Amino acid sequence: MSTHDHHEPSTSDCADFLERIVYFLDNELDEADCSAVRLHLDACNPCLEKYDLQRTVKAVVARSCSESAPQELRDRVMFRIREVQVRISEG
Repeated sequence: MSTHDHHEPSTSDCADFLERIVYFLDNELDEADCSAVRLHLDACNPCLEKYDLQRTVKAVVARSCSESAPQELRDRVMFRIREVQVRISEG
């Protein structure tokens, strides 16, 4: 183990921080934990890349959930559902 102030994060450090990243993104950590996560991300490029990916996925999902399908697609889906319901009832 190195005695330097700036050490390479261990695999177990990263596993712990990767779990906390989800809570960090959702603002569910106290200030001390937020600071620890920020420090780790500053020192660990692989975790920073995973954080950026998680943040991007979260933003895309949030945006997708606020959009609705085009009316034509909704009509086609409803038509297919009704076809299947008719087949089942005739079944």
